[in-house]
Amino acid sequence: MFGLLKKKKQLASSAIDYNNLPEHIGIIMDGNGRWAKKRGLPRSAGHSMGARVLEQITRAAGNIGIKYLTVYAFSTENWSRPDDEVKALMKLIGEYLDDYRRIIGDEDMRVRFIGSKNGLTDDIIRKMHVVEEATKDNKSITLNIALNYGGRDEIVNAVRSVAQKVSDGELNVSDISEKLLSEHMYTHYMPDPDFIIRPSGEQRLSNFLLWQSAYSEFWYSNINWPDFTRADLERAIVDYQSRNRRFGGV
Repeated sequence: MFGLLKKKKQLASSAIDYNNLPEHIGIIMDGNGRWAKKRGLPRSAGHSMGARVLEQITRAAGNIGIKYLTVYAFSTENWSRPDDEVKALMKLIGEYLDDYRRIIGDEDMRVRFIGSKNGLTDDIIRKMHVVEEATKDNKSITLNIALNYGGRDEIVNAVRSVAQKVSDGELNVSDISEKLLSEHMYTHYMPDPDFIIRPSGEQRLSNFLLWQSAYSEFWYSNINWPDFTRADLERAIVDYQSRNRRFGGV
């Protein structure tokens, strides 16, 4: 086991401090459309290339030692995009789910989905369930795919769930706390993200992990997601490790 760990670390940047890794990284996979437009390609080509990059970055994160990776695949607001683009995205997601065994390979990767199932087809939901069940016992890295996800929607759903329990007499109003609300978020089974990466030049959260990112560090880059590489991931982690996280203290 030690030999395998050593081998994995040799694949990554020697500048990384393996005693100070972010446990949970969130990535807003932005810039697929701009990448395609720059090359005179349809936006769907950018999304396809972005899916390939996701495979590479997930493997890289696992090799480095990241325990949780949450990626923004499709937001609740993305339904407002042109029908052709939405259909292409859903087709790509379905193909990605069908091909999960090849994508994962021999990686000890658990795949989970966060977000609302409202609006998703029965076929997509079934495929999501198949992937989650098939990978549920894997432990090295958990890949959380935020699909039909919105941070505000998540908070509203959590509040509704808690309110229903108060109405049913299962909870008192005095029982409501940050910890209780966190336990009703989609991400209740993992720590909050230490670090959020957004390529493409935009510098906003865009409704991604609003509750969980209260004390996350951020890293922005002008690189469009389809051009994002393992070297960029390593560079971002090294930058994260240079920061002093005070969590409101001195």
